Amino acid sequence: MPNSSHQGDPLDVGLPWVNRFATLGDDFYATLSPTPLPAPYWVGRSMSAAQAWGLDPQWLQADDALQVFTGNRPLAGGLSLASVYSGHQFGQWAGQLGDGRAILLGETPGWEVQLKGAGLTPFSRMGDGRAVLRSSIREFLGSEAMHGLGIPTSRALCVTGSDAPVRREEIETAAVVTRLAPSFIRFGHFEHFCHHGHHDQLKALADFVIDHHYPACRTDARWGGNPYVSLLAAVTERTAEMVAQWQAVGFCHGVMNTDNMSILGLTIDYGPFQFMDAYDPGHICNHSDHQGRYAFYKQPNVAYWNLFCLGQALMPLIAAQEDAIAALETYKDLYPRAFARRMAAKLGFADLQEAHRPLIEDILKLLAADKVDFTIFWRRLSHWARAQRADDDSVRDLFLDRAGFDAWLLSYSELLAQVPQGLAADLMLKINPRYVLRNHLGEEAIQAAKQKDFTVVAELLQVLERPFDEHPEHAAWADFPPDWASHIAISCSS
Repeated sequence: MPNSSHQGDPLDVGLPWVNRFATLGDDFYATLSPTPLPAPYWVGRSMSAAQAWGLDPQWLQADDALQVFTGNRPLAGGLSLASVYSGHQFGQWAGQLGDGRAILLGETPGWEVQLKGAGLTPFSRMGDGRAVLRSSIREFLGSEAMHGLGIPTSRALCVTGSDAPVRREEIETAAVVTRLAPSFIRFGHFEHFCHHGHHDQLKALADFVIDHHYPACRTDARWGGNPYVSLLAAVTERTAEMVAQWQAVGFCHGVMNTDNMSILGLTIDYGPFQFMDAYDPGHICNHSDHQGRYAFYKQPNVAYWNLFCLGQALMPLIAAQEDAIAALETYKDLYPRAFARRMAAKLGFADLQEAHRPLIEDILKLLAADKVDFTIFWRRLSHWARAQRADDDSVRDLFLDRAGFDAWLLSYSELLAQVPQGLAADLMLKINPRYVLRNHLGEEAIQAAKQKDFTVVAELLQVLERPFDEHPEHAAWADFPPDWASHIAISCSS
């Protein structure tokens, strides 16, 4: 395995490194150094992510930072490694997987720092360990867009590029994304040690996650005081909340394999993701998903299935099957309630009531029947709720079924009249974004970046960091997608 040595002395970013994951031992990872790339250049930087991490934004402007986050220089105090895990991919057991192109540089308090696309690891299998410019830009913007929307996610600090060639369907150029998260541990880490019969390591991993991320599980009196059942219940709750937010904003993950599911309920591994344009519950954003396993409307049930896989992996520590099932069954109540609350808020209702449920169901049916643009509908409805003028057809014009929408709007207006008009609209404008990272916007940024024009990446990032603001200078990015947008193909290689 190529593993070129770094050039120069380790660099100090002014943050303390703790490397807690490394304390788990050699069974959990392989130590290695990133493989350098020639002549790197900046593609995009998130000062918001830098501030969240505690990194001096000025340092992120320096050439030293460029070399570090391309994998060309080591960090002082860091211990770079690739972790091993397994997983179910498209519903089938895939066996051992692992960080095939992601290398953990180390951990500072609260954040693990990972380079994606930094070269071969022992877990690269048939891959080359690299990422390409287009997918790296998508992950960078996608991560920060989700954060701007308030949805739990890993962060993306920066993207660096190099003209080094990388072969996919065609020859492309290399790039590296620096990702941040409190932990990159996945369901697949637990599956790996359970299904390979390494129960001591499984317990060590579960104890590590509980002690560092779910300490309340140690004192949870439910489930007979078993902290591992409590862990399963806590992950179930976080996952339900996360997926409810996905569904409410029209986000399609595209590849919800168990190795892409965060133990912390974070959105991770931005591959063939998409924010829907026209609302279509059956939409499949991943062109590699030939059976439609990860269609938009299936995402909540897939998350439930993945949680069952996690529950199976924890069974050596839980022992009582009925306890595991009881913890998992909470999803059947948690997810629908979380989704309904979110949708009620999108309609301007701070508190979910039973009368809101049919209203939610009916508008989703109307949106699906007429393939109405999801983001534009909710934003226009937010503005309509503020004025409620009889001559305002901005929302009505989105529907072919005018009579059906008129009947719905009448029912909605009656319930909305019970809420102070300004309060409802204020809530709606804070939860219904004007901007999302539509596929065609990402594609425009990618095409410009291929010509070494990174201004679109920077400007798009600024808008997506504040997606609820109007940004009149970029109003075109909130408009309907062009016809060619429907022909953009994204797959697992994206």
